[in-house]
Amino acid sequence: MNAEDNYLEINRESWNTRTEAHINSDFYNLDAFLKGKNSLKDIELNLLGDLTGKSVLHLQCHFGQDSISLSRLGADVVGVDLSDVAIDRARELAKQSNVSTTFICSDVYDLPNHLDRQFDIVFTSYGTIGWLPDLNRWAKIISKFLKPDGTFVFVEFHPVVWMFDSAFKKIEYRYFNSGAIIETEKGTYADKDAEFEVKSIGWNHGLAEVISSLMQNGLEINSIEEFDYSPYNNFNNSIEFEPGKFRIAHLGDKIPMVYALTASKNHLVDTEQ
Repeated sequence: MNAEDNYLEINRESWNTRTEAHINSDFYNLDAFLKGKNSLKDIELNLLGDLTGKSVLHLQCHFGQDSISLSRLGADVVGVDLSDVAIDRARELAKQSNVSTTFICSDVYDLPNHLDRQFDIVFTSYGTIGWLPDLNRWAKIISKFLKPDGTFVFVEFHPVVWMFDSAFKKIEYRYFNSGAIIETEKGTYADKDAEFEVKSIGWNHGLAEVISSLMQNGLEINSIEEFDYSPYNNFNNSIEFEPGKFRIAHLGDKIPMVYALTASKNHLVDTEQ
């Protein structure tokens, strides 16, 4: 079996390795979180709106901070992630936080074998779709788990960002999906000095690929916006130009770094697809 065929196990191991370093990092600031700090950013909070009494499916939730934050805002939340280590820690954090967030360990594509309900909102954010080879299958999952007239809320790093090398000095990759990108990295974005090496397999997905996949699966795009900053300090050579807003120092405001969209599910769509 070649590496691409085994991408699920390779990426699961990658995230299993990263999880403890992330939990202990300043990046995720677990102490503040456990004291009640909401981990969600303004970009997604503005799109999610009032969550009181809403059901939310959070795809690719990592170790659960954002899922638990959604619960704290009044939502009934199910978080899903590939990493068994991350899901174990997410369940521990939910208990510590005294919330009823449910967590499921599953690959996105395999979720119908683990869950059978629909939600008011499907949510996913920041560094998620790059781990998925097929966005049509991804969009089918979103449509399946959304209630009729339900809303998909999506915030993601802009595909232009992934064209660059890690130092943002040169264009290294195509904007378009041209197959698997296999990388080995020392440390991790939340702790660049962590003493481990991880292998990962990802894919670049342009905006047209994202939008057309959603539209072809019964979702109507309601809004889309691009941002010239990241709310996370997770890229090399970045500076904080305003509190909580980061740009690549030598690129300034010249490139988009994040985009956000909302889409609604056509109530006539057949969900048994």
